[in-house]
Amino acid sequence: MSAVNVSDISTHSPTATANNLEADTSPRLQIIYRCKRCRRIVAAQKNVVIHDRGEGEKCFKWKKRSNSCGAGEEQPECSSIFVEPMKWMQPVQEGYVEEKLQCIGCKARLGYFNWAGMQCSCGAWVNPAFQLHKSRIDECGM
Repeated sequence: MSAVNVSDISTHSPTATANNLEADTSPRLQIIYRCKRCRRIVAAQKNVVIHDRGEGEKCFKWKKRSNSCGAGEEQPECSSIFVEPMKWMQPVQEGYVEEKLQCIGCKARLGYFNWAGMQCSCGAWVNPAFQLHKSRIDECGM
């Protein structure tokens, strides 16, 4: 997988047929993720790995609660997104099993990866896990 280029995200083609023209006229928002520090594109929506939500706090052994506590609480939103391995992830290319993920432009820490998997903040187990923290990236529409 390679890093996302802005030219790859465009869906307009000069040789579009009549059927494709109808599809292109509907507003389709492509979501991309950028490093908050240097604004470099690190992923697109098509690279995100969807996971089923876990059961929240009670999935974490150290925070297990009795059934009476928090019975009506909403599940918290995931604090990270999980993506496919991409070419800009240097430790992945170098063969590491687990390591921090740094922006290739400014070396800011964006997340973490582990081929054995890791638990999301919602409690779901994602395997393999290439995690980007939402607090370190911006979600932008194009």
